[in-house]
Order: sequence, then C-alpha cells, then structure tokens
Amino acid sequence: MNAFLKRVWIGLAATLIVSLAAVVMPDQVQIGDDGRVHLGAPASTPSVSAPAPHPEPTSPPLTREEVDEAIATAVRAAGLDAEQGKSTVPAGSNPNRTGWTAIREKAAAQSEMKAICADLERQGWVLNPNPNGDTADLSRSYKRGGWYLLVSTRGQSQAPSNTLSDSQTHLTMTGLQLNLSDIPLPAVTVRIR
Repeated sequence: MNAFLKRVWIGLAATLIVSLAAVVMPDQVQIGDDGRVHLGAPASTPSVSAPAPHPEPTSPPLTREEVDEAIATAVRAAGLDAEQGKSTVPAGSNPNRTGWTAIREKAAAQSEMKAICADLERQGWVLNPNPNGDTADLSRSYKRGGWYLLVSTRGQSQAPSNTLSDSQTHLTMTGLQLNLSDIPLPAVTVRIR
C-alpha cells in the first residue's frame, strides 16, 4: 500500500509542477491533445491560433510595494475604489505574493476587468497569454519585472457559493514573483494517463 501511495503522491506532485509551469511559462510547456506534456522550447512551429507571448521589455525587478501600487492604480483607472475590495495577501507577510479582490456585479465586472487590463498595459505590463487558461472575458495574464499578474472574473470557483449571489462574481488580481527564466528547461516529453 505504501508503494501505491508513493506513486499517487509523485503523480500529484508532477501534475502540480507541470500545471504551474504551464501557467507561468506557456511558451515552454505544451500539453498535446493525446495527454503528452512537452517541456522546453517547442520542437515544431506553434499553432497559428495560439497567441504568442509578447517579449517583455527589459525592466528592473519590481518590489511587492511597486506591484501593489500598480494594482491600486489599475483599479482606480477602472473607476473603482481600491478600498471597496481587499488585499488577498496582507502587507509584509510575503514579499513574493500579492493580490486584490472585490465582489462585483457580473454585468460590470467584465468591463472593469478590461479597463484594469488596459491600464496595466499602459503601465508597461506585457500580456503573457496562456492558451490553456486565458480568455478575453474571464482572465488575462501579464508579466513585468519578474512578476506575473493574473486578472480574473472567475467568481464561483474562488469563494464558497454562499458568499455570492447569482448576479455577482469576484474581480481578482493575483501577483506572484517568480524568476524561472534563468532555469533552463530540458526538452522532455511525459505521457500522463
């Protein structure tokens, strides 16, 4: 039984690592229709339908405080008061993570998300498309200065269903500082069954 549990935990850990890598570096992780995961630069020409990540201009690393200010600026640009929401990571608790969330009406959340994204792009954040997860109306990924920022309106999956009415959703910005670009990924193909 212990050998079986060990295989299960190893499989779960591998799945988690591949999933995180696919979100953070979508240009380095491809998951085929047959379940094969390819790590490293694409061996063939990427699909024309998948948007290519935009190259990030050289910018100095950002601090958590600078990312918090970028989030607050984008929220204000969308016509919202940052105090209407709440920080998802308390100040000073983790220098590599930050975020903001607010309960919004679904009818307004998508246009507010678009306004937030437009302001992030104005601030120099570069679109970091995730072909397996981003959609123009539900979530968009950005990168800048060693940080990755996900803007999302996926409400019911982020909170217990009893906190939101049917007309509400969470408007969320989640920031994570990762510096994985210095770690070369070998070209490896794994079959997940």
